[in-house]
Amino acid sequence: MTRPRGVLGVLFIVIGLASLLVTPVLGQDSNQEVYVATVSGTIDLGMTPYIKRVIGKAEDVQAAAVILDINTPGGRLDAALAIKDALLDAEVPVIAYVNREAFSASALIAIAANTIYIAPGGVIGAATPVDGLGTKASEKVVSAVRTDFKSVAELRGRDADIAEAMVDEEVAIEGLVEEGKLLTLTSIEALKWGYSEGEVADLEALLEAEGLAGATVINVDLSFSERMVRFITNPAVAGILISLGFLGLLAELTSPGFGVPGLAGLLLLALFFWGHMLAELTGWEGVVLVVVGLALIAIELLVIPGFGVAGLLGLAAFFTGLFIAMVGQGAATSDFFRTTLVLLGATTLMIIGAWLILRFLPRRRLFRGLSLQTSLARGSGLEESPDGSQHVESTVHSESHVSLVGARGIALTDLRPAGVARIDNHRVDVVTEGGFIEEGRSIEVIADEEYRRVVKAVEDPEPDQTEENAPQT
Repeated sequence: MTRPRGVLGVLFIVIGLASLLVTPVLGQDSNQEVYVATVSGTIDLGMTPYIKRVIGKAEDVQAAAVILDINTPGGRLDAALAIKDALLDAEVPVIAYVNREAFSASALIAIAANTIYIAPGGVIGAATPVDGLGTKASEKVVSAVRTDFKSVAELRGRDADIAEAMVDEEVAIEGLVEEGKLLTLTSIEALKWGYSEGEVADLEALLEAEGLAGATVINVDLSFSERMVRFITNPAVAGILISLGFLGLLAELTSPGFGVPGLAGLLLLALFFWGHMLAELTGWEGVVLVVVGLALIAIELLVIPGFGVAGLLGLAAFFTGLFIAMVGQGAATSDFFRTTLVLLGATTLMIIGAWLILRFLPRRRLFRGLSLQTSLARGSGLEESPDGSQHVESTVHSESHVSLVGARGIALTDLRPAGVARIDNHRVDVVTEGGFIEEGRSIEVIADEEYRRVVKAVEDPEPDQTEENAPQT
């Protein structure tokens, strides 16, 4: 009797320990987490970090699944390709819920998910790439996109021909779509042809269909930084940031020291690059090119008179850096076209803004330190005093400009290369050709661009003989 009782005691202990281990597991199963990301509006560059963040959070807690609630007409192909790669690399199941429509780029995102569910009346397909004018892209681009759709469909065990037919109207599928028509699947057709696991009315029905009823649903919204990225990478906003940033630096280059315009220009350009870096469009190469370009433009404006090689190279580096930052990898023809239009618009704004700055801004009281406010003619504004000396007439002649080219004067400060000189008994802001001219040296104006006067050092004139030194008879 003793041995059976001992065996029964050990058995009860084992059962008790097993129940302690099994209970947390059962509790965990009944409290599974599902993360939901909303894919709506136009798919842009800010959508990529958002989807990656949601997948990362789900992976960290070993969530049961990630659901993409999709309702979008499409958007940028490069953004869709980046999201597609993130879905294929995800370590948690990804479920695409086509909540009414998944056209163009969003169709690729849906196909890249592990499973697809479509709402009643929902559609998926119509993914032909187009250029900036809305016309079909070149055959090279269409072929590349078609291959992407095909490979993803094959990886997820779906009919590759159907994926290709969504991109290229030349692909015909008997009983579904004829040649010359682009394929778009309804919710019923998608279920019939294996592009949907079911038709569900809402997320609750989807969870039940996936065996996740009762799971904890965590809706993840766009963060502030992700919203800012979507805003900054908007083509119109990006063009404005570029234009105002450049004009702020230009206004600073035309004035001594460093003040508000330069700081504002740097902040705007930094904001532009911050957004495009977070969107994973560019690295530091774009920043380096823009900095080099601005440095060359500054050298052209401050050191080298006129506008030549340094200025042209600077503009080329500046716009190349911006172009690289805006197109990124995997860009389609439409992305190149869109970026070109943005830069052309920004250039137009910069040209108009530069003319306004150099023409009108210096005359405002707040910005009078930017350049000389007077237009001088030799002998103008000088009055003869009773003792024979001359003094400066206080009248300011700003209505017209008279060139000072050829006029000579004295450097009142060291020119490093900018400084102040006295010409025709007036204080004039000047800049040298690039060298250093010390205070007190004679100078001559060799270029007069109204907002900037370029001077060079000349030999001091021979002193006139005075009456004291004249020969005595």
